[in-house]
Parts: sequence; C-alpha cells; structure tokens
Amino acid sequence: MVSHSPPPPDSDFIEWHPIRQLLGCPGYEFVLITLNQPIRDHSLFRDLWSSAKTTIATDGAANEILELTKDTPPESGDEGPRPNEEFKDLDVIIGDLDSLADTARDYFSRSRLIKEPDQLSYTDFGKAITLARHESPAYDIVCMGGLGGRVDHGLSQIHYLYIFQKSPTYADGRIYLASSKSLSFVLKGGKRHRIHVREPSLETRTSFRRLSAEPFGKHVGIIPVGEPAIISTQGLEWDVQDWPTSFGGRMSTSNHVLPETEVVEVQSDKDVLFTIALKAPDTQNAPY
Repeated sequence: MVSHSPPPPDSDFIEWHPIRQLLGCPGYEFVLITLNQPIRDHSLFRDLWSSAKTTIATDGAANEILELTKDTPPESGDEGPRPNEEFKDLDVIIGDLDSLADTARDYFSRSRLIKEPDQLSYTDFGKAITLARHESPAYDIVCMGGLGGRVDHGLSQIHYLYIFQKSPTYADGRIYLASSKSLSFVLKGGKRHRIHVREPSLETRTSFRRLSAEPFGKHVGIIPVGEPAIISTQGLEWDVQDWPTSFGGRMSTSNHVLPETEVVEVQSDKDVLFTIALKAPDTQNAPY
C-alpha cells in the first residue's frame, strides 16, 4: 500500500506519518524534487537523496547539487583519487534549461534532460511535479529547497501545493516542502488530520546524517493561505477550538508541540498550510 492511499470511507481521520515519509520507509516511497535554490543543509539533502526512489532537478538546481560534490572528499581507488560521484544517478533535469551550467550538464551526462520552455503554464517546479505524477504515480513527492530565498518563489511553491492537491483524499498523492528549517504540507479542509510528529520506536538506518525517528522541533504554524478558515487543534501548547483564522486577522504561528505529544490533531473547514520546525543538526537527540 502506498502512503497516499485514501482512508476508508467511514473514517473522518487522515493519518500523516511525515517522519516515515522523509525516511522512505516501506509504503512511504517518494520522488525527490530539488528546486533551484542553494542547498543549505547538506546532511538533510543527502539523507533525502539516499531514501528517494526517483530524483528530479529543476533546471539550475543541478548546479546546486553539483556544488555538494565539493563538500565531500573524492573517493580513492587503486589508481588514486577519483571524482566524487555521489549524485551521478540524478534521474532527470527538467525546465527551460537556461540556468543549467555546462559543468553540471557534463557531470550529469547520464541524466535525462527534458527541455520545457513554456513558462506561462507552469514554472519549472510545476513541470517537475507534472512529470513525477505521470511517471511515478504511486509515490508521494518531497521537494527540497521549499520556502527559501525570494518571497515570490516561496509563495509560488505554496501555490503549487494547492494546485496539485485538489482531491480531498489526496488521491493524486501528497506533496511536502522541505527546507533546512522546516517541513510544510497542506491539510485539506473538512477532515480531521492526525499528524504523527514523534515516532520514538521507529528504526532508522545508521547511515542517516540528519534524520531520525524524532527529527522535529517544537514550533508549529497553521496558515490559512487560500481563504479564512476555522480550526481546532489537539496536542499543542496553545490548543484552539472552532477558532477563526485569516490573513489580516488572527493566525496560529509559533505554536509549540508539547514534549509528551506524539500526535497532533488538526481539523479545519478549509485547506490550511501546516508547517513544523526541524531540529537543528546539533539537537537531534535533545529534548524539546
């Protein structure tokens, strides 16, 4: 069973296991889309890369991935040092390819290049999602580089979360935006969502550099991006019940996951953006 299978018809709950998703646990396989922004958390990116079933770079994102090879010493063989090939297996580079450097084009010579010059219908991010949905329909999507850099780019990324998740049961799959600081995803309106924010019994690979069974920090935001919403929560320091929230009105930002909370419940009458902080690299084993 894949991770985005809809709940039974008589269930009012939608279960979220974002930790299993990031770790690529069985049943939670994903496509990794890398956006054209500096990759600030090298360890997190390497963990996601090692878990992904398919990897897609949006145009100049290939340049950023190439930069990471300079962060790792070359491997040594019988004939001496040889170039780092950690990311040579990048599957696809897609976009209008106007930002793709010649050095990256050469390095990723085995990758499939898809030139899509149309910028009016979709940005390169939208093109990558479309490709992932077409070629890997059984997998959800994790996007690295989300909500970083220019404000208009960040808003555009959130915009695509809404465009590509129209189904109230995520029948086409779920999309996550990951950055060095947080993980964000859309909670559909009209359902109660159970978000498993801690899974201490979950086994993880010893090779992971950044991710763990408890990767999240305490800060949470629930943002009514598309329209005003009425939300109720359980498991947060400042829980609310039937609470109106909107831009220009009240908004739930910088709320806290309680130390004993393993599942946060959120119910909203409209779609909202849920965002939760990632622990800093040096606090992965620290308490809340």
